[in-house]
Amino acid sequence: MKRVTMQDVAKLAGVSKSTVSQYLNKRYDYMSEETKQRIENAINILGYQPNIVARSLKQKKTSTIGVIVANILHSFSTKVIRAIEDFCNDNDFHVIVCNADDDPVKEANYINMLRAKQVDGLIVFPTGGNLELYEMMAAQNFPLVFVDRIIDGLLVDTILLDNEKAAYLAVEHFVNYRHTRIGIITTSLNRKVTPRIERIEGYKKAMTHFGLPIVDEYIKGVDLDYIQNALHTMFSLKEPPTAILAGNDLVLMEILKYAKEHSINIPNDLALIGIDDVPFAPIFTPALTTIAQPAFEMGKKAAQILLGKIKNEHREQARIHRFPPVLIVRETT
Repeated sequence: MKRVTMQDVAKLAGVSKSTVSQYLNKRYDYMSEETKQRIENAINILGYQPNIVARSLKQKKTSTIGVIVANILHSFSTKVIRAIEDFCNDNDFHVIVCNADDDPVKEANYINMLRAKQVDGLIVFPTGGNLELYEMMAAQNFPLVFVDRIIDGLLVDTILLDNEKAAYLAVEHFVNYRHTRIGIITTSLNRKVTPRIERIEGYKKAMTHFGLPIVDEYIKGVDLDYIQNALHTMFSLKEPPTAILAGNDLVLMEILKYAKEHSINIPNDLALIGIDDVPFAPIFTPALTTIAQPAFEMGKKAAQILLGKIKNEHREQARIHRFPPVLIVRETT
């Protein structure tokens, strides 16, 4: 089947090829409603589809961005992605989402693939394992925004929760309920992932502020597959914790699973707070007390900054953009 061209549309609409081009690029300044209607009718009759590749080469942009998320299983990540997609859709940009599975090799492959596809910019939840790639993009002034994780020594706009404040709010709430044996569990600390490190630091600062001892056995940072073992070790102590802060939503689910399997009553035997307001928190029994991240606001901010860079409208020096956490009190404390 012969491909329908812009010239075919122009001929059927009775206008010039340049007028059709102006219509497709939404430049209507000197175009009558009657002309626009004729072009639209011709496009519909012929089934014309613009050659996006040719247009991209001519305009030197694809109106497409890439989002590389460290782990798409986190509810926070999916909310951020949704906000990014919403904002980009409103601004006629397309989004390609890739999941790195916390694997630096996979992340590097996605960065190279997306750049080969000529995306106009990237929003990355960095694994932290591709410093040379990050540095190269920054040196090239390639539009780049990080989410959730800081890469030390690299000046890139980064969207981040006030993680220390989040942990402080949890400890403060536990203390208000007269808990003194308070623990924290998060996923692996091996790559020094920013939220995990900062949440433990915030926990320690809060414990010190309230005059409570910091017990090393109450602090765990392990791979998700070993959370159950870590919990078993913690609850085998002579004086196990009576309250635990779950560092993220995946850890929270592991704690709930352990409590169910070992007949630990929440909150009577164990008070529990999770960072990330998971969708099932208000309908779980008992309803889960959580620390919420403003994920949609964070995703929108990331997209705003990136599109501003792409359009040369964002000229501020790169910095870390912190967002405040919110304690949502329910029934598990």
